[in-house]
Amino acid sequence: MNRSALSRRLRQFLPRASVIDRADSLRAYECDGLSAYRQTPLLVALPENIAQVRQTLRACHALRVPVVSRGAGTGLSGGALPHAQGIVLSLAKMNRVLEIDAENRVARVQPGARNIVISEAARPFGLFYAPDPSSQIACSIGGNVAENAGGVHCLKYGLTVHNIAALKIATIDGELINLGGGAVLDAEAGAGDSPGSGDSTAPDDAAPAAALDAPGLDLTALLVGSEGMLGVVVEATVNLRPLPQAATVLLGAFDAVQPAADAVAAIIGAGILPAGVEMMDAPAIRAAEAFAAAGYPRDAAAILLCELDGFDAEVGAQAEAVRAIMQRHRATAIRAATDAAERAKLWSGRKSAFPAIGRISPDYYCIDGSIPRRHLGRVLAEIGRLSGEYGLRVANVFHAGDGNLHPLILYDANRDGELQRTEELGARILECCIAAGGSITGEHGVGVEKIDSMCAQFSAAELAQFHAVREAFDPLRLLNPGKAIPTLARCAEHNAMHVHRGQVAFPDLERF
Repeated sequence: MNRSALSRRLRQFLPRASVIDRADSLRAYECDGLSAYRQTPLLVALPENIAQVRQTLRACHALRVPVVSRGAGTGLSGGALPHAQGIVLSLAKMNRVLEIDAENRVARVQPGARNIVISEAARPFGLFYAPDPSSQIACSIGGNVAENAGGVHCLKYGLTVHNIAALKIATIDGELINLGGGAVLDAEAGAGDSPGSGDSTAPDDAAPAAALDAPGLDLTALLVGSEGMLGVVVEATVNLRPLPQAATVLLGAFDAVQPAADAVAAIIGAGILPAGVEMMDAPAIRAAEAFAAAGYPRDAAAILLCELDGFDAEVGAQAEAVRAIMQRHRATAIRAATDAAERAKLWSGRKSAFPAIGRISPDYYCIDGSIPRRHLGRVLAEIGRLSGEYGLRVANVFHAGDGNLHPLILYDANRDGELQRTEELGARILECCIAAGGSITGEHGVGVEKIDSMCAQFSAAELAQFHAVREAFDPLRLLNPGKAIPTLARCAEHNAMHVHRGQVAFPDLERF
């Protein structure tokens, strides 16, 4: 498609400033938070309302132009990497919190609304929005939905999928559909136009009615985590929760990784459900402390941050139980936050760990595998072994409570072959997660970064089903092409490279 011709077409219904087609301006959209992969789009469209989103999608559908929807660009899997012959559909201008319904504990928000702004808007009502990715001051709810984002508090309060009441999406051909417990019928749609299953087309300005759920297939959960391949989120109704009466954070320092990992499993095994349990190893501790001065012990091999919240008596009793568990697992030091300011300070190091690592390495590559908690120590040891094998440093900072690992591989893209070695090490780590009974992603999505690892996670029959679901929404595969679901031909090529005489090329992982 010719760029000038497409620009003229989109400017028929978009303001001139909402169509970006200059080469220098397009570079700002060439990657998301994962900067290892870059691609300049044909152009960028920034609609200001749902009607403009629908018109943009209809035009692209008619012209067979690929569409990559984008939020704040904080993703870490290349999920918003542009298509060279397509547009980036940025929802950044649709950034308002439309309604706080305190009685029903929900908020209705536009896709560009920042994660933290939802909690700020809900706070006067004594409520908050639980999912809190480390990028929550910048990331938007539409992107959170696309990737099924989690965060520090996902252990107790769940991922995005557990906190969405309803979604309003636009399909590739510009149809508007309401999904979930807030679904409403379009007054203009005839009986034959209703998609059924509790979901419906709806006028642009329709406000969902509050409801716990809708009958039929749970298409809301299907859309969450679909990485922009099924539809474009134009509005979300999210669940809000009461602010806890009390909260505290315990920091436990350990002189080895294994006892820290064992302590995590013991805390959960004791029937305690913390708001979050985070773990950092020595490289991550030193980097975060140098960056944030959070008060972390620089000589520790590992630290645990365990947050407990709830009623005063409940939090006090659980804090003593967690302290005792850490002591039994040979913690060298334990301290608890005495007030909200100290609690925020302890979390500041964890929340800023990624940028802190950026200060000590020209580049880093973030992995996002998930494993059963009981294998934390063994998998971390294997990551350390692989780090030595490849000669690349790895810093570990992750959601230990739900086994969601975030190994950060430190490398220099300016050195010949180092990015390729880094990608190979990342694939080996994900193979390790699979072998331990886990997954290649916990919250960052697949995008382009992990698409080959999908071949190791799923069978050809399973991948075929994924493609069938996608084509039911987007038969032409115009929405975010080349992401998340590999072709069977790609998997055949990938598997041929990693199989020799019927044996997987990672025999050391089979012991899990």
